[in-house]
Amino acid sequence: MITALVAVFLIAHGLVHLAVWAGPAGPERPMSFSPTHSWILAESGLPRSAVNISAVSLAAVTALFYVIAGAAAAAHSGGWPDAAIAAAVSGLVLKAVWFNPWLLVGVLLDAGVLAAVCGQWPASLY
Repeated sequence: MITALVAVFLIAHGLVHLAVWAGPAGPERPMSFSPTHSWILAESGLPRSAVNISAVSLAAVTALFYVIAGAAAAAHSGGWPDAAIAAAVSGLVLKAVWFNPWLLVGVLLDAGVLAAVCGQWPASLY
């Protein structure tokens, strides 16, 4: 049961990254932040389209790592912690470079994944 919950959480968290970062913005769904604006990349002179592509690409990588981690956990593979750490780190980098206060819940979830994996919790998965 715990394995299934962890797998579903990891996969769902990964897919939320795609939905938030690559989802369409419009009047019916205004975004609370913009993937075209990065406080770090603002001074670099990159075009907004390049900044947007970078954000969506990093979100896709993060989502892929989370889906791999969830599938590996569900399959009782020993490699899932490595994929989960890679996913959490790339998610934290994404949220740091494109920081917005609306993303704090995601920061807490990514940090929680890191803490759980480093603490080998839940023990039944190891």
